[in-house]
Formats: sequence, structure tokens, C-alpha cells
Amino acid sequence: MKLMLLIILSAAVAAVGIMLSLMLSQRQAARDRALSIISGNKLADTGNKSGEKNDQNKRRAAIAKKLKETEQEEKGDQKKKEKGKSTMRELIQQAGFDFPVSYYYLLSLVSATAFTLGSFTMGFPNLVVGLMTIIGFFGFPRIVLLILTKRRQKKFLENFADALEAMMRLLKAGMPMNEAVKMCAKEFEGPIGEEMSRIYELQKIGTPLGEAAIIVSRRMPIPEMRMFATGLLIQQQTGSSLSDILSNLAKVIRSRFQLKRKVKALSAEAKSSAAIIGAMPPLVGLGLNTFNPGYVDMIFQTKSGLFGLSCFGLWMCIGMLIMWKMSNFKV
Repeated sequence: MKLMLLIILSAAVAAVGIMLSLMLSQRQAARDRALSIISGNKLADTGNKSGEKNDQNKRRAAIAKKLKETEQEEKGDQKKKEKGKSTMRELIQQAGFDFPVSYYYLLSLVSATAFTLGSFTMGFPNLVVGLMTIIGFFGFPRIVLLILTKRRQKKFLENFADALEAMMRLLKAGMPMNEAVKMCAKEFEGPIGEEMSRIYELQKIGTPLGEAAIIVSRRMPIPEMRMFATGLLIQQQTGSSLSDILSNLAKVIRSRFQLKRKVKALSAEAKSSAAIIGAMPPLVGLGLNTFNPGYVDMIFQTKSGLFGLSCFGLWMCIGMLIMWKMSNFKV
């Protein structure tokens, strides 16, 4: 039994190491891709004269410096998130709510009570009741917030390219950027109107427009919003044409959105297969316990059964995590 436990622990450590290396390589690739997108949008078109080449080098140096600063800010934000309460507050804001963190924990307590009563009423063993209580308090409310956040981000991306093009047309008509942001906040509903109105309100109380966009990008933590905020910061420091930046950014965002939909359609079969395979063991166990009460009680009442259940659960979690990582492509 000790040898089996040692093998399982070593396999789990190896799987976690592989997952961490994949995540780090994807983050580095995303940074390189963002740098190439931002630095090569319009600067490569004006390379005829030596003076223009010097301007390009200066702008690229400013872009690289700004990207390093934003990366350092993201690291500082991650350190703040490790404290716990700020993380939950930001997650609530990203989902589109403004209620306090204490209200979230109150809802978590209600969810845990409902999960506990439901599992106890259905006659599950005490171990399962305890696990359902933990899931109801820590897992289910956070999953709901994550689902709402992803839905809000998807709705934001659907119209973000149109909003950028609208601001570009207003800039070409002679309107300043802050008024273009205000008009965009009025014309567009949903997450875009909310976030643009926050940018305008922050700018109205004295915050520079680029810094206001950086602050709002923490409420909408997607690469497209960070690119928009970085473009505003670069325009403030280098004085480049903001309408051209917004035009190129709108094209990039539209292409990325189309590619995401294509990748989602191509990976739908793999994701559905992973979901079916992961859901089969608990559903089969629940069905057996429903039609033949007491059939699986030995698994929860003996040490060997609990050990086997924990081993099988660990392997199932590792397998589902690997399958999810293989079918979840980052664009």
C-alpha cells in the first residue's frame, strides 16, 4: 500500500509540474504575441527615410518600456490578490456587481446550507455531506462568479471592435478623446457602456486617460482591454496618431474574436468528450446507489474503500485537468 501511495504521489507531482510548465510557456507566448501586435501595427508602414526609422526605434523602445511597466504592475496586482479579500472584491467587480464582500460570504453560507440539507435529505453518508458543505461554501459561489465573469467578457468583446471604430470616426471628425469615450459610453449598452463611463468619470476627476484605462482594465482583465489601455498610454508618451492605433486595434480584436469562435467550434467535440468521461463515474455511482440502496456503502465505510476512492478521485482529477488543458486553446 505504501508503494502504491508513493507511485500515486510521484505521478501527481509530475502532472502538476507538466501543467505549470505549459502555463508558463503559454504566458510567455502571449506576452511575445502582444508585443508583436502592438509594436508592428502601423510603425512598419513608414520606413522610407532615416528620420522616420529613428522615430520607429524610439516608439518601439517606448512600447517595450511600457509593456515592462504593465507587467510589473500585473505582478504587483498578483501579490495583492494573494491577500484574499482584494481578490474576491475584484472578482465581484469583474462579474459586474458592486456589493460588498461580506454579502458574498453571506450568500456562500446560504449556498452551503442548501447543499448540506439537500445531501442529508437524499441520505448520503456523512463524508459526502461534509464534502457537499465545503463545495457549497467555497466552490459553487465562486464558480457562479466565474461563469458570470466569462459571460460579461464575451458580451464586452462582441461589440468592443465596433466601439473602437466609433471612437476612431469621432476622432477623425475633430472630437477629443475624452468626449469620444463619453459618446461611446452613451451609445453602447452593457459592459462596454459601463466600463467606458468609468474611464470618463476617472478622467473627469483628474486621472490621465491612459491610467484610467489601466484601472478599468483590472475590472475587465482581457488582452484586448489591456491593448487598448496600452495604446492610450503610448499615444500620450509618443504623440502618435490615436485614430490609426484604434483602427489597427479594432482590426486585431475582430480577427482575434473570429479566431476564438473558430477554435471553439473545432474543440467542441474534445470538450464534450472530456465532460462525458469525467461525469460518468459519479453518475454511475449515484445511479447504483439510487436503484440499489446500500450497494456502494462499503466504499465509504471501510479504510480500503476510502483509500481506493481517494486514489481514483485523484487520477480522475488529473486526467480531466490534462484533457481540459489539451482542449482549451489560448488565442
